[in-house]
Amino acid sequence: MTTYTVTSNDTLVLNGNVFNDLATDDVTTITFPNDLVNMKTGKNGNTIMAQNQQGFNANLALRVMRGSTDDQVLESILAASLNDFPSTALLAGSFVKRLGDGQGNVINDVYTLAGGVISKMVEGKENVGGDVMQAEAVYNIKFANAVRVIQ
Repeated sequence: MTTYTVTSNDTLVLNGNVFNDLATDDVTTITFPNDLVNMKTGKNGNTIMAQNQQGFNANLALRVMRGSTDDQVLESILAASLNDFPSTALLAGSFVKRLGDGQGNVINDVYTLAGGVISKMVEGKENVGGDVMQAEAVYNIKFANAVRVIQ
């Protein structure tokens, strides 16, 4: 039997802000840089498996329109963090991907994000060849904990 997935209208919320001023292509990308489990095999094939808590760390790359309200919100969060890092208010929120089956039924693929900090400065450039990415601000955010559930 053929399976269809229809997706659109995803939502990213961080610290109560719903992000709408998204740029082009991959506007929200969540990656997990670490394994959930480490494994080491010794003599006679004896193997130790240990849960790696760093497997719950996540990276978010967020592409917003440069100068937009969303850019200004994130830039103010970054500026406050740079001004006094110990007083940084950590980011928390969710990313919800809506998935339809082509018959009107919808489920949500939800990532819950907690303990986030902006981890890099926003890069900039000028391009006279028509590169539209010069009008995008890319924020890299690291989260201490991210979990995924399908609802």
